[in-house]
Amino acid sequence: MSRRRAHDNDDGYDRAYRKRRRVSENQEIEDRLESLILRVGEKSTASIESNLEGLASVLEADLSTFRAKVLRILTDCAIKMPEKCTIYTTLVGLLNTKNYNFGGEFVEHMVRTLKESLKACNWDASRYALRFLADLVNCHVISANSLIQLLDNMLDAAKEDGVPNVRKGWYVFAVLSCLPWVGRELYEKKEQALEMLLMNIDVYLNKRPKKHVPALRVWAVDEPHPQEEYLDCLWAQIMKLKQDNWAEKHIPRPYLAFDSILCEALQHNLPTVLPPPHHDSYEYPMPWVVFRMFDYTDCPETPVLPGAHSIERFLIEEHLHQIVETYHWERKDCAAHLLNFTHKLKIPLEYCIVEILFAELFNVPAPRYLEIFYGSTLIELCKLQPSTLPQVLAQATEILFMRIESMNVTCFDRFVNWFAYHLSNFQFRWSWEDWDCCIERDPEHPQPKFIREVLLKCLRLSYHQRITDMVPPSFQKFIPPEPVPKYKYHANEDTIYLPGVQVATQLMKAIREKCTPEEAAALLAELPNPLQDEDGDARLNPLKIDVFVQTLLFLASKSFSHAFAAISKFHIVFKALAESEEAQICILRSLFELWRNHQQMLCVLIDKMLKLQIVECSAVANWIFSKEMSSEFTKLYLWEILHLTIKKMSKHVSRLGRELGETRERLTRVESDDSEEESDGGTGTSKRKEDKPTEEIVERMEEKLEVAQADQKNLFLIIFQRFIMILSEHLVRCDTDGIDFNTYWYKWTIGRLQQVFLTHHEQVQRYSNTLETLLFTQDLDPHILDVFHQFISLRA
Repeated sequence: MSRRRAHDNDDGYDRAYRKRRRVSENQEIEDRLESLILRVGEKSTASIESNLEGLASVLEADLSTFRAKVLRILTDCAIKMPEKCTIYTTLVGLLNTKNYNFGGEFVEHMVRTLKESLKACNWDASRYALRFLADLVNCHVISANSLIQLLDNMLDAAKEDGVPNVRKGWYVFAVLSCLPWVGRELYEKKEQALEMLLMNIDVYLNKRPKKHVPALRVWAVDEPHPQEEYLDCLWAQIMKLKQDNWAEKHIPRPYLAFDSILCEALQHNLPTVLPPPHHDSYEYPMPWVVFRMFDYTDCPETPVLPGAHSIERFLIEEHLHQIVETYHWERKDCAAHLLNFTHKLKIPLEYCIVEILFAELFNVPAPRYLEIFYGSTLIELCKLQPSTLPQVLAQATEILFMRIESMNVTCFDRFVNWFAYHLSNFQFRWSWEDWDCCIERDPEHPQPKFIREVLLKCLRLSYHQRITDMVPPSFQKFIPPEPVPKYKYHANEDTIYLPGVQVATQLMKAIREKCTPEEAAALLAELPNPLQDEDGDARLNPLKIDVFVQTLLFLASKSFSHAFAAISKFHIVFKALAESEEAQICILRSLFELWRNHQQMLCVLIDKMLKLQIVECSAVANWIFSKEMSSEFTKLYLWEILHLTIKKMSKHVSRLGRELGETRERLTRVESDDSEEESDGGTGTSKRKEDKPTEEIVERMEEKLEVAQADQKNLFLIIFQRFIMILSEHLVRCDTDGIDFNTYWYKWTIGRLQQVFLTHHEQVQRYSNTLETLLFTQDLDPHILDVFHQFISLRA
């Protein structure tokens, strides 16, 4: 009996061991298959054709066991590795010849992925799925007839009424961007259907509105390179491809080697795929203008840079953009993969890389990734390719500087930030003498302004003496003043009659002796109010505010940390002084007078005061547009402050909205749990009752959100109203005096108005109807109204 039990136990152990080993072996095979599929097409001693043939045989042998796994991996590769599209379509083609049913299953899987991506608004994934299906026609997996039907269905979205133009534009772009892969095959087999497809696209392109294009251009002029809207540019490239009988020289086509095998395979017909109907919650990709900085005359004679309207230029740029997208989390990997570009020997690679990185950096309304990513990647590229890339980058900088007069204001800011950061990583060395022509120009001209702003940004990344030493003597006028505080309450002979000096001296002594906020407030109470009338009811005391702000922040001027600690300690006094918006503007004025030579300190301290709710966002906006700040109005830091103010408000609104949504979900969930417990006759725990949000809490949160949204709308109304006032005054004055309104000041100001619209387009869009009703009415000057209409047409 005992022997049999021992035998039974051993048998059970063996079975469990064999099962574990079988699972382990299966996992190893799955991992090996995944590795083989992912790595196919990478450098190896064997040819790509023999690798694909071998991989197809391996996969076919394992399809009975790992069919679902292979389907998933191949679909993922099609979407996530679009640069290897033709490799994977060839692999699917070979598998289809060996196993027709698997080919059908894969097509169904791919179509399902396309439908799901379109519904989920995954636009890049949708485009790559559509392209993959198109390329399967070349591998004789899908019939040309059914692909034409699919592309026609996609184009039907461009004929819809009452939908945004960005939706129509995306579907047209998705179809056009498939044609470099499949155009030749359709031309040979379905020429008439292809012509009809192109004619429908041409009709749409000719009738669509393009009001938004000027707002998205990096440069306002088309010399020396045209700045084309993305669909117009791709259409011109497709027309050139058509002229060349659909022959291009960039896409690798491994399936050509297997043509005799693939042409014998049975083809599949695609099921009907219709674009999902538009919903207001859908967000479509913004349109863009294709950035051009180089042409063949800027590059070495060989290899030649493809022309702006050659399809190779589109394919190269798209491939480089995909590399950036794949490796943007790690700048070193990104730089290495860009330099190892597949076709690097056929093109002037350094020029192409620099152009696409600046294209992304200058993308309007916003770059895809953090600005510092592009700067750090360019630095890595210079390190990896020191013999050529620094020279190309210097040439690009020179081109940008020479064309800066027509540059978009938003791009001007990014150019300043990038160049200062770049200099800081290369010991601030630059051939400044080459830009001597700027010295005698109008200070508001973009070139001298660029130099001045770059030096101010360099000051944030270095110290004043270093900046003084880095530029030649002729550039002394551009050197920023030393960033030290200008305290006006020093007790000396010059200030003996200045009101507040005595109290300021006492306050300074008290703060140094670690007085309490209450003791500081008591000292300030001794100050007279210069605004006080005979009845003594004036609440605002600008002298009290000025003495306190100047004295406290002068004592805390050693570092940001000292200033933060001082503001936090005396937060109560600040709140008591900042009762009204006028008082808050007084605080900002005093802060500016103290730190007018230290722009970074101003930005940081105003940000801190907004966080601590010492000043409101509306007060900051009104202060920026006040007459006292007119001398600073075109300086970059002032708009940095405005944008951080708007972002602060937007974050506050989105946080309240998110919290309200979460609370509503929790309330619904708890109510459903309670109803289930009641039906079961149970009772809820006391903990759940404590955690349960009530309708009253939700109502209070809704009220807070409504107040925040009202404040946000008010902030935008203030900003746009002040823009309209100052621009209208300028235009009327110029008209009265008979002079040209298009001054440098006007260009900067209208550019800043455009920048506010585009940078915060998601938030401003919510209030566009209110803005149109109250501010941007038809009687407004067309120059100002045009900026608003360009913004509206972005999402129209």
